[in-house]
Amino acid sequence: MNWIEDLNTLASRRAFLARSSTGLGALALGSLLNGKLSAAETKPSAKTSGVIKTLHFAPKAKRVIYLFMSGAPSHIDLFDPKPKLKELTNTELPASVRKGQRITGMTSGQKQLLCVGSPFEFKRHGKCGMELSELLPNIGKIADDICLIRSMHTEPINHDPAVTFFATGNQQPGRPVMGSWITYGLGSENANLPGYIVLLSGSGGQPLQARYWGNGFLPGDYQGVQFRGAGDAVLYLSNPKGVSSKTRRQLIDSMQELNRRQLGVIGDPDIATHIENYELAYRMQTSVPDLMDISKESKATLEAYGAEPGKASFANNCLLARRLAERGVRFIQLCHRDWDHHGDLPKGIRTQAKNTDQASAALVADLKQRGLLDDTLVIWGGEFGRTSYSQGEIKKDSFGRDHHPRCFSLWMAGGGIKPGITYGATDDFAYNITENPVHVHDFHATMMHLLGIEHTKLTYRFEGRDYRLTDIAGELVKGILA
Repeated sequence: MNWIEDLNTLASRRAFLARSSTGLGALALGSLLNGKLSAAETKPSAKTSGVIKTLHFAPKAKRVIYLFMSGAPSHIDLFDPKPKLKELTNTELPASVRKGQRITGMTSGQKQLLCVGSPFEFKRHGKCGMELSELLPNIGKIADDICLIRSMHTEPINHDPAVTFFATGNQQPGRPVMGSWITYGLGSENANLPGYIVLLSGSGGQPLQARYWGNGFLPGDYQGVQFRGAGDAVLYLSNPKGVSSKTRRQLIDSMQELNRRQLGVIGDPDIATHIENYELAYRMQTSVPDLMDISKESKATLEAYGAEPGKASFANNCLLARRLAERGVRFIQLCHRDWDHHGDLPKGIRTQAKNTDQASAALVADLKQRGLLDDTLVIWGGEFGRTSYSQGEIKKDSFGRDHHPRCFSLWMAGGGIKPGITYGATDDFAYNITENPVHVHDFHATMMHLLGIEHTKLTYRFEGRDYRLTDIAGELVKGILA
């Protein structure tokens, strides 16, 4: 090709892009605001505002409240009583139980892996007779409303990959978390609030990284928005002194016009996300202050949760979760730290149980009495379990437990879950599953089913491949469905 032909080709490309850029930008904006990027095939069932326009099944749940206990609570000391393990304290974990399974570098150098039973007593609760630790008296009161799964298992053995796996279905960072998948598929029921909101509590233990509620390769509209428990819920949401709501509106309008022009030239979907996010932030200026003001709740409600207006706490966050559920927020994630008890476990776990037991139970009871529990799925659990052997020396009132991915416990309530049951079982050492194993992918598939989604059909094409939350696995856990 000679230089004249090269010039004509270049000119043609420039002319095409110049003439079509506005259209490309409009397509990018429209695809985000109208949600037509789904690879899911649907059947008529129920309408949504997300990319799944009609759900695959009649949904049992409309929203999720996920109480994530960061650091991994010990199932042995809270949910899975093992009297034989107590009898075998200070004896070597049998090789026939360990079965050569890998352990972390924190205990692999120990001369012995000595069993240690729980120092806490277990009692039966409710008509169902569910056995729970003495550390959870309030959760015991809602035993007939929850489903306790004792046979969860995962693949990673360290915190960050385990949290990432539970959130995204993959150990490597970069994929969307389940809250993002759900809001992408179903949309939100409140135009004045994000569809996915995150609240944090606790001050120690494992760090909480923003990608634990990140959108990955999904559009930015679907990332979790962190609300603070005290002060402004979202930084810079309030107008500075001297700036009125009218002035802010004028500023946003001018900026949005520039953004739309840039979108028309470049066609970058991120610009469309910025446009929508600024509009949402403006609407949130009126909706968020009222939402966060829990002082309007009755004295009885505040006492039931153990909540205190003006303070940041897990109890306050549980009450806010109920208020968010009432306002149609699709996915509400509470992250509470300080459950990583490698040493001094009896003291540490007692403290965290006290910090979370009352409010967790109050949330379920409050949702139930308001008629919200039937269509709200509540989930409580960590990223993996803890070992039946001690990390370090076993003292009279102190010992530790290492990470254990082979089995752990988690409970669920509402939203189509069968109440008052214990599902799955582990061996006498709480080391291996003996009945009804539930993998993280199975858990994700079941959660999505309850929301009316067939997990294999909600996909997103990225870099030439269709991705989904359950990757290439996941089976429905029918035994826990109501």
